[in-house]
Amino acid sequence: MSIDATAFKKGMRHLAASVTLITTRHRELRGGLTATAVCSVSAEPPQILICVNKTASAHDPIGEAGFFCVNILAPDHRKLAERFAGMDGVEGDERFCDMGDWFTLSTGAPVLKGCPVSFDCKLVTKVAAGTHTIYIGEIVDLALDPEAKPLLYADGAFVHVDALKHANAA
Repeated sequence: MSIDATAFKKGMRHLAASVTLITTRHRELRGGLTATAVCSVSAEPPQILICVNKTASAHDPIGEAGFFCVNILAPDHRKLAERFAGMDGVEGDERFCDMGDWFTLSTGAPVLKGCPVSFDCKLVTKVAAGTHTIYIGEIVDLALDPEAKPLLYADGAFVHVDALKHANAA
């Protein structure tokens, strides 16, 4: 017996996670989405997984391109997180046009400058899982900024790591 989707979503609001932009490039068009469903899989070889809703505009391009980048966002990327979550009505390749400083690594997927880390991945496995597809990627390159801090999402809101430190000190 399963619980209903509303109860599940309410419960998941208590699971804090890094906010990421998952990006790809397919047929010269860039695509991406904001996601928190990202997890390490293996260190040897280095692999991570992403869970992407089948209705997301970037779902099919990720599978067809065969590569993606997981950009772990910093607090100053909040507007980009909102844009790629569809909160400002901008869609597709247009999401990249007037926000962010973009470059590429080995696969050609868009990489956002200023992220704590961006994992450039080639797709190795995909698994259908209910409303989502689990894409497993082998990390072939990365960009690392050890000074940057991650943006988190918890209890339905974007949270800066420093805010959590201050809350614990009180």
